[in-house]
Amino acid sequence: MTLTAELYFSFRSPYSYLSVGRYRAVTEDYDLDIALRPVWPLAIREPDFFERNHPNWLGYTMRDMLRVAQFHDIPFGAPRPDPIVQDTATRKIAKDQPYIRRVTRMGQAAARRGAGLVFAAEAGRMIWGGQEYWHEGRHLAEALKAAGLDPAEIEGEIESDADALDDEIAANQDSLEAAGHWGVPTLVFDGEPFFGQDRIEMVRWRMEQKGLAKR
Repeated sequence: MTLTAELYFSFRSPYSYLSVGRYRAVTEDYDLDIALRPVWPLAIREPDFFERNHPNWLGYTMRDMLRVAQFHDIPFGAPRPDPIVQDTATRKIAKDQPYIRRVTRMGQAAARRGAGLVFAAEAGRMIWGGQEYWHEGRHLAEALKAAGLDPAEIEGEIESDADALDDEIAANQDSLEAAGHWGVPTLVFDGEPFFGQDRIEMVRWRMEQKGLAKR
């Protein structure tokens, strides 16, 4: 029997990126379906988060994400541009956020079609894997194609159905919190949340207890 789970994911979260390819690999090796549940990043949900953080938070996070990438041999580089438009000096978040809204809506449109996990892995690699100007040209279209999606169809949908997609993205956050967490990446399996990129082996252990089988 195919097991199912939900991965709550932000395209601005480096740890989401550092987890999604590994979760994708698990679905390729095991009889498992992981549905992507995109959420808005903290910068959208709590715009003052970065202004009130401890001064050491950013430095430690940068060091940690780099070593996680090195440990797992995952391509990693600072996004160019950042999916969030933000004043680097004051950390103030801009009101207009064209990049993150576009790619998150794409993720939700892909999730509607059962292709969210693959799109998130491909788009995440473009954003966090060192691809310059990931938001321009054919980069996101190639991520959509890799997920088996029609780029023109998805682009049309995120324009014509933006409000409904935004409602679904907000509902994903509500579902995450109802499951017992608030941050990303969080995988929810059988009602149990597993937060963080370092919980993948534990997730698999729990799934094996529930009958997870090799493909």
